[in-house]
Amino acid sequence: MNIDLNNLSIDELIDLYARIPDALKQRGVIRSNNFLGDLGEYIAIQRYKETPGLPKLQAAPPGTQNVDAISRNGERYSIKATRSNGTGVFYGLGDPESKEIDKQKFEHVIVVQFFDNCKVRRIIELTWEKFLKHKRWHSRMRAWNLGISQMLISDSRILLENPEVEPTARGCGEPANGSTEPRP
Repeated sequence: MNIDLNNLSIDELIDLYARIPDALKQRGVIRSNNFLGDLGEYIAIQRYKETPGLPKLQAAPPGTQNVDAISRNGERYSIKATRSNGTGVFYGLGDPESKEIDKQKFEHVIVVQFFDNCKVRRIIELTWEKFLKHKRWHSRMRAWNLGISQMLISDSRILLENPEVEPTARGCGEPANGSTEPRP
């Protein structure tokens, strides 16, 4: 389907924009007002369901801290979605000065990295151990995140890599500014 948005009035565009989240919620694609995060979770879970050899995932109950999906054998997955070279933060772990060993919050992290137009750029998976190796402190948020570097990618299980070049079109439900995630 190709809708020429230039032919729509401002009121029609606003109406369309307002109705899209409800339609996606009704279809089970998004569950909250965090469009990009919910889209990343949906895409990751679908990828795992459709790919032979990967565990079948199901969404964790809403509000489950640090866990977004669970495999049939009980492994916990944290899923982060981003349009930048850094993920959102992981709460509940000690700060850099803490001497306590962090209790394991999940077995795997899945990162769904998007181009600005919501096309998937890559999907990677890290174990808890690789997460601990690559996590970095986000001082303003007082929590940890992951920087998506070549070192992290090479240390990850790559589930999808899109060879396309970054499109110039903006938009994907994530604010262009005011985001807590760094832009590339």
